[in-house]
Amino acid sequence: MFTGIVAAVGKIAGVRPTPGGVALTVDAGALALDDVVAGDSIAVNGVCLTVTALRQAVFEADVSQETLHCAAGFTEEARVNLEKALRLSDRLGGHLVSGHVDGVGDVRRFEAAGDNRLLRVAAPADIAKYIAHKGSVTINGVSLTVNEIDGVEFTVNLIPHTLQATNLRHVQPGDRVNLEADIMARYVERLLTTSK
Repeated sequence: MFTGIVAAVGKIAGVRPTPGGVALTVDAGALALDDVVAGDSIAVNGVCLTVTALRQAVFEADVSQETLHCAAGFTEEARVNLEKALRLSDRLGGHLVSGHVDGVGDVRRFEAAGDNRLLRVAAPADIAKYIAHKGSVTINGVSLTVNEIDGVEFTVNLIPHTLQATNLRHVQPGDRVNLEADIMARYVERLLTTSK
């Protein structure tokens, strides 16, 4: 589990095809890896990946074909948001994030609103139904509050700190972003559909 509070922005330093998907080499940037061991989880652009090897400020992780099918941003040189897995003693500054990306959204608008930026994203219809006004959504691993909904499109407000601390400052209309709906919405739907 994660909180959606990005700890550092890293970079995909290498992508190597494997029989089951790809193996990534990730430059962790300012993310301290001194307490990370092989087998630990790190969210990379919102996707929970298992560290398979590490050395100094670089770690490796495998990405399955299934994950490649429902996520974006795993190309060489891509900037990626990084967060180590939540410890039970940590503060929950964002919301509970599983790191199981639901799908990919399309950036429709990215415009100034004073010092902030308004980011409008179109979600796939099967994900959009879980996104609620004033609810939580994760975009590229960043926990955000939904300000507005219009059909499958939703808008979030990015404050200067979020812009500085994440790769969202680089998005442009037409970009694809990883989306994870609030986990509670899926459980509520499941309870409602199985209790009939």
